[in-house]
Amino acid sequence: MSTVTPATGAGPAAWSTDPYARALSRGRGPLFLRRSDGWLLPLDVERWCADADDADLSALRRSEGPVIDIGCGPGRLVAALAARGHRALGIDVSEAAIGHTQRLGGSALRRSVFEPLPGEGRWGTALLIDGNIGIGGDPRALLRRVWALLAPGGLLITEAAAHDVDEQVQVRLDDGRATAGATPHFPWARVGVSALLAYARSDGWKAADQWVADSRPFLALRRARTVRSTSQRADTANSAAVISSQFPRNLPDDIPLASS
Repeated sequence: MSTVTPATGAGPAAWSTDPYARALSRGRGPLFLRRSDGWLLPLDVERWCADADDADLSALRRSEGPVIDIGCGPGRLVAALAARGHRALGIDVSEAAIGHTQRLGGSALRRSVFEPLPGEGRWGTALLIDGNIGIGGDPRALLRRVWALLAPGGLLITEAAAHDVDEQVQVRLDDGRATAGATPHFPWARVGVSALLAYARSDGWKAADQWVADSRPFLALRRARTVRSTSQRADTANSAAVISSQFPRNLPDDIPLASS
């Protein structure tokens, strides 16, 4: 796998806590990300648990080849892709999210994007939707990790924050219950279009498309067709045997494997 690591390991534990699982089981909030200063970011659980909407489909229509949905949540995008004949895999650190995705008929794997994954270096498209560019609290580290997952010339489709913001903060999940304070803090980022383009261009991504659907801003970023470095090639080659052994049996056989 890539040597890129998240800013902290607290994220997966946080998303496996009860507030998130409870919200997914109900199909609704309230659920927030809360900063230490009390600021709240509402999480749109109802939309996540519904069918893919027109804004989602505007992104999915641009997908190329096999698709990996990073932070797939309850799986509406994976299910929509599968219904349209795409080879697709969702990954998420939440057991509840993975179970929901599989019940919808989607293929999903409980794993962090920073862990070894099937098909490293061979995915046609990666998705970072619903604010998931914030995963790990370090957009540049996440962009570099996604670069390693994509095939040369592959496409990252990501949703930016609706406002011109660039912040990296510590947050926790909060559903308004008295026990919410027990949930761990973890790093998160909010990145608007301008900041996201700046991060991407500094690491060699090419802007392929930019659009707004239902007030949600999206970007499509193209990975260069050249391999960055000898060390990256070695990382990909050395991970092939590990990735093959971890490929789950319930996934479609034609999703790419790095070792095939």
